[in-house]
Amino acid sequence: MTTHVWDYLPEYENEKDDILAAVEKVFSSGRLVLGESVQGFEREFADYHGLAHCTGVDNGTNALKLALEALGVGPGDEVITVSNTAAPTVIAIVGAGATPVFVDVREEDFLMDTDQVEAAITPRTKVILPVHLYGQCVDMAPLKRIAEKHGLKILEDCAQAHGARHHGRIAGTMGDAAAFSFYPTKVLGAYGDGGAVVTADDETDRALRALRYYGMEKVYYVVRTPGHNSRLDEVQAEILRTKLARLDEYIEGRNAIARRYEEGLGDLTGPGRLQLPATNAGNTHVYYVYVVRHPERDRIIEALKAYDINLNISYPWPVHTMSGFAHLGWGEQSLPVTERLAKEIFSLPMYPSLPESVQDKTIAALRDVLASL
Repeated sequence: MTTHVWDYLPEYENEKDDILAAVEKVFSSGRLVLGESVQGFEREFADYHGLAHCTGVDNGTNALKLALEALGVGPGDEVITVSNTAAPTVIAIVGAGATPVFVDVREEDFLMDTDQVEAAITPRTKVILPVHLYGQCVDMAPLKRIAEKHGLKILEDCAQAHGARHHGRIAGTMGDAAAFSFYPTKVLGAYGDGGAVVTADDETDRALRALRYYGMEKVYYVVRTPGHNSRLDEVQAEILRTKLARLDEYIEGRNAIARRYEEGLGDLTGPGRLQLPATNAGNTHVYYVYVVRHPERDRIIEALKAYDINLNISYPWPVHTMSGFAHLGWGEQSLPVTERLAKEIFSLPMYPSLPESVQDKTIAALRDVLASL
């Protein structure tokens, strides 16, 4: 049986009754758009974060885009972020009419190098957009100092960090707003697309609710500012309500898998050898993906295919090197750490319902392959 980095079917077998009950609840409710399921999820997700507001939208990309617009970002503005991320982070910035400005990431944790941020600020900078990548948070204290000094907003990209904590603060509560994706692979994943934005600010939430609904506020057909059709689906919202109650359980399951990888592979690590994920002091990692590093990455991935193990790379092409963003003018070697990582990182299987037998198979196969290099 082929091993992949993610599979939802074991989870579905375990939670099928609850998932189907959630679907039936919506179909029997008499309301299929922006009904009690969306409203209920918004209340519960906001409460989970200890914030006043949550606005459900149709996907994580639009969560970022609408959040940027709600924070006042538009044509002519710049947003500082990283290139070691999924393309939607940057697509959202461009979609809001702004220009992404990249800083490099750190060798030790692959997260935004906050020491480079202040030098990237120009008179056009409006927002700093840190990506809490792979399941742990960027160091937020220096970003908050910089934002306050220069009058900037912070939008947290929490697509990969549901429930992660940073010095006791939960991801999504340390900036002016935070965007989440509920794509099925996520730590809190729907059975289709979905997204949300959380904030403590009343005005930002009001703007978000109008933007997701054509730019209308309370009266249908009355558009104040043209917006989008970007509503969280009722069925996905009800499924997410069911799964939100299990979020901490999912996180513990992911951490248990990470501990078994550490036990099974820890003796193979070192300079020029395998590098396992590092959890920064003060962080609670949720291991959205379990990203390791090795200078012979491509040989390793190819050799593992003989064991019927197919692994992913998150991410093989930095955003700034993609042809679709060539117009931004970021050539190769402009972000050396990001570009080096893209040639060395790969992801091992990680999801809460991952069978121990599959993890054992992966560990044993990887040990064999590393021994043969």
